Amino acid sequence: MQTIVQIENLRIGHGLPLAIIAGPCVIETPETTFAIAALLKRLTDALGLPLIFKASFDKANRTSIDAYRGPGLEKGLAILAQIKAELGVALISDIHDIRQVEPAARVLDVLQIPAFLCRQTDFILEAARTGKTINIKKGQFLAPGDMANIVDKIASTGNRRILLTERGATFGYNNLVVDMRSIPIMGATGYPVVFDATHSVQLPGGAGKSSGGQREYAPVLARAAVAAGADAVFMEVHPDPDRALCDGPNTLPTGSLEALLKQLKTIRQVVTAEPGGP
Repeated sequence: MQTIVQIENLRIGHGLPLAIIAGPCVIETPETTFAIAALLKRLTDALGLPLIFKASFDKANRTSIDAYRGPGLEKGLAILAQIKAELGVALISDIHDIRQVEPAARVLDVLQIPAFLCRQTDFILEAARTGKTINIKKGQFLAPGDMANIVDKIASTGNRRILLTERGATFGYNNLVVDMRSIPIMGATGYPVVFDATHSVQLPGGAGKSSGGQREYAPVLARAAVAAGADAVFMEVHPDPDRALCDGPNTLPTGSLEALLKQLKTIRQVVTAEPGGP
């Protein structure tokens, strides 16, 4: 029996509408971030899809020391809080150390644990104790079945508001590979599974001092993941990905979103209508 995770006024889980977690990789300017959030809200409201808006206040795991990281904790959370107040959207952002947990939990609805930190026990426990929903990304170095141990860590605090995210596996050489079997394997933990469509087509460090990407394959993998039973799709989006300050090569242009969201909604409806489907 899968747990239904309640976040504000939306619910994620088996048999429910596909949830969308989307936004820019990082907060660039307040104006750009707000415009992306407003567009996403308009599109998802029109399609009846739950939205959690994503933007990072600090990207600590950059390839280069010179890479843009964002406005930082205080300024970034203030921008996100304003977006929530004006648009009424639920918020998610990644946290990177224990010092960020408390201030982030005051603003965010979902605390995201980055893939590289998914085995940091004390950090995970501190985040879980806030009672906020925890979205934990499967490390590129983990088998999907290993996520059951991480679920146990979070649940040990009494927090069962858990989302598990697939974002590909790495064998080195600046590439990631997605095994769609991971979606039902992680789903067997009893918690909703998210598919990260854009980080799964990232080429880590593939551009020398930054990561490359193959954004043209993100819609392909997103459609496959929903067919495999994913309960939510995570996508980084930007009005002009080639000019984005972070993860542009694997970011989807906002102009392509409406058609993709319609496809994903249709696939989800077919899958959940089938007896015995994911």
